[in-house]
Amino acid sequence: MDAKVEQNDRKGGWRGSREVWLDAAREAFVTSGIDAVKIQPLASRLNLSRTSFYWFFPDRAALLDAILADWEATNTESIERATQEYAETIAEAVLNLIGVFLDGGPFETQLDLAVRGWAHQSDEVAARVQAADATRLQAIRTMFDRFGYAAGDADVRARTVYLTQIGYISMHVQETMNERLARAPDYVATFTGRTPTGPEIARFRARHEDR
Repeated sequence: MDAKVEQNDRKGGWRGSREVWLDAAREAFVTSGIDAVKIQPLASRLNLSRTSFYWFFPDRAALLDAILADWEATNTESIERATQEYAETIAEAVLNLIGVFLDGGPFETQLDLAVRGWAHQSDEVAARVQAADATRLQAIRTMFDRFGYAAGDADVRARTVYLTQIGYISMHVQETMNERLARAPDYVATFTGRTPTGPEIARFRARHEDR
């Protein structure tokens, strides 16, 4: 048994724990797709009995719903939090938001990509994705509203910010951290119509360049 499973097994006993099962399911989902999320293969992978799964989830459907709930809590909520962080200017606010999507940030790009792929197979999941996109866009619009942008302007700028980030994910864009950080000031100027100040860029880089 590997160290992660052994550690969690100590927490949950011979049945494991809800977190152990969910973590394994999410990893299988992200790496191999939704069809890989099946109870017996997960049990074998965890060196746990199949019946122990049912102490934490009534069935596979409940596990799949837990993956979606985890995706919403991880990705959608991280965007909402970033748009609400303290910022003296809209440029600083957008830098806060960009930071969420950088490597090592709270937004899990591979999980988001996997859920969007799943949405092509399920109308229910597609509806959850559409709802999440609407929530994320509203959070970003509200951020622009807070800095005095007119409604239509805030809407288009929010869409420009968000769709750019989702485009990075869907196109599997490969950039080094230095490349992303170097482009950030110009992205901010494009998104906001404001050029970030030297101190704003310095604080942004200090938070992210060592990742």
